[in-house]
Amino acid sequence: ADVVYTPAAKRALSGMEQLGFGQLPVCMAKTPYSFSDQPSLLGAPEGFTIHVSSASLSAGAGFVVVETGNTMTMPGLPKSPAAEHMSLEADGSIQGLM
Repeated sequence: ADVVYTPAAKRALSGMEQLGFGQLPVCMAKTPYSFSDQPSLLGAPEGFTIHVSSASLSAGAGFVVVETGNTMTMPGLPKSPAAEHMSLEADGSIQGLM
């Protein structure tokens, strides 16, 4: 029903628009329990207010991350992370970085 932005989120989004990133898709970081930012509102509630706490630019990936409520973000990893193919040799060199 409504969106409330913190001052920091407003500044971040405004800055992204000024830099020409205003048309990028948005990835919302929210609770996994609900379409809202409130874990107690399970599923697909209606008529709630979502609280945007911060926003960050993922320019290389081509999207903006909007964090809602009190969420934590964590990186997504492929099925086989690059770290699985790295090793530290006896001489201290690292193999498999690139």
